[in-house]
Amino acid sequence: MKKPKLSFWQIWNLSFGFLGVQIGYSLQNGNTSRILEALGAHVDKINYFWLAAPIAGTIVQPIIGLSSDKTWTRLGRRIPFILIGSIMSALAMFFMPNSGNFANILPILIFGAVMLLLMDTSFNITMQPFRALVGDMVNDEQKNLGYSLQSALINFGAVFGSLLPWALVKFNLFSNTPAIGQKVADSVIWSFYIGGTILLLSVLWTVIRTKEYPPKEHAEYNDIDFNITEVKEKTNFLELLKNAPKIFWQLGLIQFFSWFALFLMWVYTTRGIANHIWGTAASDPHSQAFNDAGDWSGVLFGFYSAIAALFALSIPTIAKAIGRKKTYSYSLLFGGIGLISMYFFQDKYSLFFSMVGVGVAWAAILAIPYAMLSSSLPADKMGVYMGLFNGTITLPQIAAGALGGIILGVKKGAIFYNDANVKCFEPSDKGLFTGNAILMLVLAGVSLIIAGIAVFSIKEKTE
Repeated sequence: MKKPKLSFWQIWNLSFGFLGVQIGYSLQNGNTSRILEALGAHVDKINYFWLAAPIAGTIVQPIIGLSSDKTWTRLGRRIPFILIGSIMSALAMFFMPNSGNFANILPILIFGAVMLLLMDTSFNITMQPFRALVGDMVNDEQKNLGYSLQSALINFGAVFGSLLPWALVKFNLFSNTPAIGQKVADSVIWSFYIGGTILLLSVLWTVIRTKEYPPKEHAEYNDIDFNITEVKEKTNFLELLKNAPKIFWQLGLIQFFSWFALFLMWVYTTRGIANHIWGTAASDPHSQAFNDAGDWSGVLFGFYSAIAALFALSIPTIAKAIGRKKTYSYSLLFGGIGLISMYFFQDKYSLFFSMVGVGVAWAAILAIPYAMLSSSLPADKMGVYMGLFNGTITLPQIAAGALGGIILGVKKGAIFYNDANVKCFEPSDKGLFTGNAILMLVLAGVSLIIAGIAVFSIKEKTE
């Protein structure tokens, strides 16, 4: 039996909660490095804190995927995990920017790292079932629309989350520099409060407005001989990987270079543009210049997310005209060129041109691989395979996190004061880039270009 065709608003409701999740995720991406430096972390060690996200994802997402495949409740099979994860995510968001207030419990940096790990884990618990939910509910004919609309909602959320700290300062609601005795600026703290609240409300919308197919109906739509023993049988992850469709591994290669690039961009954009655009005045993470650079990073992230949201809506039309492979490849190549171009701009407004390419690539990364993959996956193992596929996102981030500080090459504690009595960090003579963080964004661009070229190795089921 073929799955029914869903209305636009039914598909919208399936992914609406992802809007709030992405607000939280964008606040994390845009402000984690800034918060950790304010709490005392040095720039060449930031990458190790960021490893929390991919490590959490590697462990959590396959487990959540498998568990949701085998879960049937009155709320559904995916929605209980989405709801629990959103509550945990919001709590972590409320606590992390306030890490300085818990020094009597744990050292500040350790408390911040624990909250970051909790936030990442709960984001993963929430996000993974959203991917599988679209695969469960949407028929093959509408999957391009389903995942493109999810990509658009993700990016609408990312625009809001990325711009929120900047907007709170722009409208004179809060300061973007810490008050005396504070570690983190009020604009960042209140952004996390607002983001966490919206996350909960948007997920509740999906919970209330979405009714998953019951077990028997789900089995009929997916040609599964449903019985309780089949649902409860043990699953071997290694066996699943061994039997994964070929496209799983082909997409995995592209995902590796794509997410290696994205991780570098998220970790090093603030420091990169602080040094490249604002200069030595932004060396101190508590300085006005550094925090202005941090706000501008949020603006840039919001801009590329807005481009991605608009482009995501056009992906089904473009893919129909030139094919998914060309759409995917050209988008990644455009993103790589955008990241590399940041090295050649000296004005902060010129960086918007770079972000156009990044936005196009980001929209494609969020939509096209899942549309390609979901058509080749067995319906009764959709969740666990989507969780395993998340390894193609997390493993490259672990690699980038492990290598980032070595490639950047900054010495801890190498501090001097310039003629204006501004504290600066002296670049080391070790490491490939000797402390020049903008070159990490160039490396990210090269990685995206490799990913774009690798797309042509894919042979889709429909070809």
